[in-house]
Amino acid sequence: MMPVMEEVDIIVLGCGPAGMTAALAAHEAGAKVAIVERFDRIGGTGAVSGGVIWVADNPRQREAGMKDSREEALAYFKALDHGDLVDETLEAFVDSGPKALAFLEEVGALKVAILDGYPDYYLDRPGAKAEGGRALDHDLFSLDELGDWAGRITAIEEAKPMMLRETPLGGGTGVVEPQELQRRMAMNERGFGQAMVGRLLKACLARGIEPILNVETKRLLKESGRITGIDGLCNGEPFSLSAQSGVIITTGGFEWDKDKRQTFLRGPMDAPASPPTARGEGLSLAMGAGAKLGNMTQGWWAPTLVIPDNPWPSGEQRAAPVLIERTVPHSLMVNRAGKRFCNEAANYSALAGAFHQFDPQSYDYPNLPAWLVFDANYVERYPIGPRLPGQPVPDWVVCADTLEELGGKLDIPSHALGETIARFNGHAAAGHDPDFERGTSTYDHFYGDRSRDGSAVTLGAVERAPFYAVEIRMGLLGTNGGARTDGEARILGHDGKPVPGLYGAGNAIACPTGGIYAGAGGTLGPALTFGYIAGRTAARANE
Repeated sequence: MMPVMEEVDIIVLGCGPAGMTAALAAHEAGAKVAIVERFDRIGGTGAVSGGVIWVADNPRQREAGMKDSREEALAYFKALDHGDLVDETLEAFVDSGPKALAFLEEVGALKVAILDGYPDYYLDRPGAKAEGGRALDHDLFSLDELGDWAGRITAIEEAKPMMLRETPLGGGTGVVEPQELQRRMAMNERGFGQAMVGRLLKACLARGIEPILNVETKRLLKESGRITGIDGLCNGEPFSLSAQSGVIITTGGFEWDKDKRQTFLRGPMDAPASPPTARGEGLSLAMGAGAKLGNMTQGWWAPTLVIPDNPWPSGEQRAAPVLIERTVPHSLMVNRAGKRFCNEAANYSALAGAFHQFDPQSYDYPNLPAWLVFDANYVERYPIGPRLPGQPVPDWVVCADTLEELGGKLDIPSHALGETIARFNGHAAAGHDPDFERGTSTYDHFYGDRSRDGSAVTLGAVERAPFYAVEIRMGLLGTNGGARTDGEARILGHDGKPVPGLYGAGNAIACPTGGIYAGAGGTLGPALTFGYIAGRTAARANE
């Protein structure tokens, strides 16, 4: 049945974290809100993410007595700027981030704690926090509180009954007592992005903001130069909805749209880690309304691993970010020539620069394909994808008794692979990697084996047969370019002036932090903040 609705004040396109935050902010400011979703699941990339939120000088830091400030945060970003920052939107994020988090906690849409000791990514820059505090994790949330809506969350079948801070990804052990784990499963308690999306959805439903699913918005309605609604299809039937104050676009990135990816992204990317719902439909709507674009070559980059025969329900290939695997000892990455090309333990977003290196002589990208190479010591101690220590090595992992044999299977010059590993093993024995400085940064140590001391947290020889390898692909968590906004989340036209009645947040807009991934949660911090700003700004438009 096609939903029948009266005119509303504000329409939010996209039911992810940014969209639900925008809907809540608008509602609490007195607006009547409708939130529509293109697909039959909600949460988008946020639902399959770790859910970490990066905000400087946030409420949890203040409660813990951890010192932070606007000035330090701005200095940190400015020290990383390569020309893609806009002062107005950056300052809006830094200034409103703490307010957005406080608001979401106040309305029951958020319950977070500091990821203890999780450092910012670029600790050599002024304003960085080596002790952490800016990255926040979600407390557990029972999806049973959502009733039938629980089954509508993206990838809900993949239970995550742990908080990120309990896992190695968040600095924990990854061990929960069996009795407690059984209790959580019985109560349907979830952590990570599932907890975030669940709480946001519960807060929306409690206010009568019920998502309208399967709405394909074909065009934005305009009257007297102002965006006044949407027109399209709902479950295949004609659907229109008017909005006095306008439309907020929060539909995610464009990484799953081949044409947009080819047109805009700066380098190879063939294995995104996001759900295949990020097709840039909101971007197309904004472009049709004359939106100015920004930051279009950038993404929240991440090396990824593709597991065979593990597609999304809609059939597209599925990929997972490679975080721990390339950081723990007894592993290294090599390119097709059998040579190392980066600090394997560096933060995932910055690593794209190494994968995107272009050789003008060969007119090619020499570091793709890349391989993660590891040994029997690694297999005994550490995971590879979904495979845990002690479990059989899956057949999609290349295995060989010698490095020479492994090189042959990977089509890598065997002598080069052997020489590279011999040199790396010497560095591991010496406790210092002069080639790429792996293990010198506090961040390098966070995902490593912290049962070890010093650089041995991440440096360990690859020396014990059999030897293994998996291909590492170039992926991302989402694109972060789109419609350019001002500091009030109003989408700007080509003339630099706001398009009346059009607002944006999340990966559908040019990110307020440009291409800078400041630390864990560098995607969701700006997304939630600009969702909050957009909702409040749109609600004021009809005053």
